[in-house]
Amino acid sequence: MLYYLFRYLESYGIPGSGMWQYISFRGLLTLVLSLLISMVFGEYFIKWMRRHNVSETQRDSSIDPYGTEKKGVPTMGGIIIIVATVVPCLLLGRLRNIYMLLMLLTTVWLAMIGFLDDYIKMKVTKDGLSPKWKLIGQAVLGVVIGLTLWQSPDAVIHENVSIERNGTEVVMHKSEPVKSTVTTIPFVKNNSLSYSAIFSFLGRYRTAAGWIFFVLLVTFIEMAVSNGSNLNDGMDGMCAGNSAIMGVALTILAYVSSHIGMAAYLNIMYVPGSEELVIFLLAFVGALVGFLWYNAYPAQVFMGDTGSLAIGGIIAVTAIIIHKELLIPVICFVFLMESISVILQTQVARRGNKVGEKWRAVKRAPIHDAFRVAPGQLPSDFKVWLNWPRGCWFESKITTRFWITTIIMAALAIVTLKIR
Repeated sequence: MLYYLFRYLESYGIPGSGMWQYISFRGLLTLVLSLLISMVFGEYFIKWMRRHNVSETQRDSSIDPYGTEKKGVPTMGGIIIIVATVVPCLLLGRLRNIYMLLMLLTTVWLAMIGFLDDYIKMKVTKDGLSPKWKLIGQAVLGVVIGLTLWQSPDAVIHENVSIERNGTEVVMHKSEPVKSTVTTIPFVKNNSLSYSAIFSFLGRYRTAAGWIFFVLLVTFIEMAVSNGSNLNDGMDGMCAGNSAIMGVALTILAYVSSHIGMAAYLNIMYVPGSEELVIFLLAFVGALVGFLWYNAYPAQVFMGDTGSLAIGGIIAVTAIIIHKELLIPVICFVFLMESISVILQTQVARRGNKVGEKWRAVKRAPIHDAFRVAPGQLPSDFKVWLNWPRGCWFESKITTRFWITTIIMAALAIVTLKIR
């Protein structure tokens, strides 16, 4: 809103109005505003939730050795993140930009699913919303995102072109924007992969097949990262801290993808209009950092599914828009490990049950829970494949070490722009 207001004032020569066209100015303003909203609104939100006794049910001490310390802590804190992300974007973003609209849709849609799940947990049953309906809601969003990127005339890229100039290979971009299923392959020199090319055997139907595959891939990635984020939300500051780091990495990737000179220098696709992702992501990072003011150990508020589902969706859709979805396993390494640990744990336990034994892949899943299992807490008849660590770590240490891991992987994701 303010963006359009000041662009209008610029036409009358009002001093300072022209600053609003610069991404750096709007981005930093968005970051500060989202941080302040998150901190100020967060305080009032927590007090309101406490007055109305809207709190997390007491943790199971057999799973969380520090669960008794968290009784009565308000939940649904994801509302703080959503408000602190959406409000600055509405004020400072270009609301006619297709990518900004998709990010706002992703945030609100997944937050609504998470809110419904949290509400049912508190008022109806501790199991919350049925997993089937969660997945259906996520799948619907994924299909909408994929189809929009396929059909919208504004969702285009400028493809790379390598030319010889004075004996040196120079990367430029085609002047005409095109609809494309091309994505970037990390660690590869000629790093473009077209999904349509995979279906070249279909002849004239290969383009349609490539886009259908793209829509299905978008849906899968959005669901996988959203649920991985949800699994990671199990300790004070864990998901918020990891996600803020991922958000910073994606901000850098979005910025270079939106800058035609940097995109050519780094030999990546130029995505016009993706500069608005920088605005959105800085609001997202500011909201998460402000939320950590209250969510860091010992937490004064829990994120709940209201925040964790939306966070994962935001990260996934951003990577897809800038054609960096193949970097998600690197950027979201922690989320990936959480998901893999749950899948392995389930499959190993089932195989053990078939032979009448209690097998486990790790001491407890998701993987972050394995680090807080106290000695003797597991039954003696359990057979654990990876019985590490032997002792019980403090929650703050587990969270910090997961943050460090995410920093390393985020840095590696950025470095892939040059390592090929």
